[in-house]
Amino acid sequence: MNSIEDANSERHYILLVIAIVIGLVGVYLRFAEFKHSSAVSNIILIVGVVVCLKAVFDIVKVE
Repeated sequence: MNSIEDANSERHYILLVIAIVIGLVGVYLRFAEFKHSSAVSNIILIVGVVVCLKAVFDIVKVE
């Protein structure tokens, strides 16, 4: 598989969608009313950002 086909692979976009959903869960939890909701939402948001960055760097990876 050449680099353009690898960059357009479906697995990258599935990973991006999962990362966006994780990030949105973290954002929506900021408005929840339970103990430590801000800390939990920050952690979930950071996990979403890390997963998203991994997907983006896999796409732009130069072989």
